[in-house]
Amino acid sequence: MPFLRSWRRVMFSLLFATLMLSGVLRGLPPDDASVNLSYGIPSPPDQLLSRRGFSIGYGKKERQAIWVCYILTAETLELPRVARSNMFRPDPLVENPVYPRDYRKTGYDKGHLAPAADFTYSEETMRNSFYMSNISPQMPGCNRGIWKRLEQQVRNWARKEGRICVITGPIFSADDRFLKDTGIRIPQSFYKVVLDTTPPEKMIGFIIPNETTKKRLGSFIVTVDEVEKRTGCDFFSGLPDEQEQKLESSADPADWGL
Repeated sequence: MPFLRSWRRVMFSLLFATLMLSGVLRGLPPDDASVNLSYGIPSPPDQLLSRRGFSIGYGKKERQAIWVCYILTAETLELPRVARSNMFRPDPLVENPVYPRDYRKTGYDKGHLAPAADFTYSEETMRNSFYMSNISPQMPGCNRGIWKRLEQQVRNWARKEGRICVITGPIFSADDRFLKDTGIRIPQSFYKVVLDTTPPEKMIGFIIPNETTKKRLGSFIVTVDEVEKRTGCDFFSGLPDEQEQKLESSADPADWGL
């Protein structure tokens, strides 16, 4: 409904301003957060973290990001690449942070939400991608298979279109399990939504099960509206209502070369 979307937009704008002033938003100066979140805050987080490269809406009870949002451009992907660090470490801005050892002997990968390969343009952004606040428990077959293919496809879109906005996160259910005795919630699936801002603008969503699959990537395409229903988020609320409604209600694989 237009009124509801307008109300949410006002509320998220007020929330963002409040977080900026209160110090809940931690990390970089306001200009960095405003770039990452230029199309709106997907949902009110327990803690909003922003660093060079991406912003995180962190869930304290889930002990992981609820969403990660960033702008990906062809320009940054074409810059000289730094080496992958592989230095997972606790996030010093998070109270009761997750440690790499919490994943030891669990059978789950430390799965990136904002992938390291999207942030190879500086040592700082590469390092930031390995904070445990950007990590979620992923089955190896998902992390190294279909999820990796989706991440590669997103980079291809950024190179082709020039500039896209990417939002990624876990999807939980009532019967989720937890990672040993750590309190880290294990998602049953993951989502990724993409906004292409190059005319003609378009959106696409994916819901990927946290399991091994040999299905093609196109099998997991959904509308952004569907991802919103599954997550309770309101993506891209910074867009004009009419444009948001039109783009979020459709996802044509042909528009994306799938």
